[in-house]
Amino acid sequence: MVMCSVFVQAQEVEGFVTWQLETYPKSRLLDLYKSCFQDFMGAEHLVGDRQRAKVYLDEELETATLDELQPWYFEPCGIDGRYVRVSLRAVKEGLITEEQLLDTFVRSANGDRRPVETWRARWQDIIAIIDQMAPNLPHYAEDRQFIDDILDTGKYAISHSPDYRDAYHPHYRIVEESIFDQEIAPYLPPSTMH
Repeated sequence: MVMCSVFVQAQEVEGFVTWQLETYPKSRLLDLYKSCFQDFMGAEHLVGDRQRAKVYLDEELETATLDELQPWYFEPCGIDGRYVRVSLRAVKEGLITEEQLLDTFVRSANGDRRPVETWRARWQDIIAIIDQMAPNLPHYAEDRQFIDDILDTGKYAISHSPDYRDAYHPHYRIVEESIFDQEIAPYLPPSTMH
């Protein structure tokens, strides 16, 4: 098993939270948490059935319109940028193929997995810093309790908040940074994201 540091610096967390709230002002604590766990843990689950993942991606590509997609092609997740969110916009605009996105997503999802206990320890450090920042987020106490309850059951994955989904229509797949850099980034224009 690969050992990984769970230590996080306050400046990194504060920078991430500030960027997230400036970029996505409808974010709640749930959305901050989701971005951080995606960055630390990768995709929410292993992809054991590639065909099922393809069917889901096909459906999402068919129903998502360019008008509702975010204007970016990719953005890093969380604090460390270990994973990248690749927007379906990149496929819909023909910059990459659906097969490229599906393949890189599946390989990323099925890569090395970190233990949930390690994520829980890291989240405790992150939330302590966020608590000190005292961001004026809606449903903060409720979201914090929900996250604690999920972690207490040994799980970690959650969905974006309804506020975030309604405002930003997130349609993306998570790809591990080195896979993204080698196989997706060369086809995309540079990002101006954080």
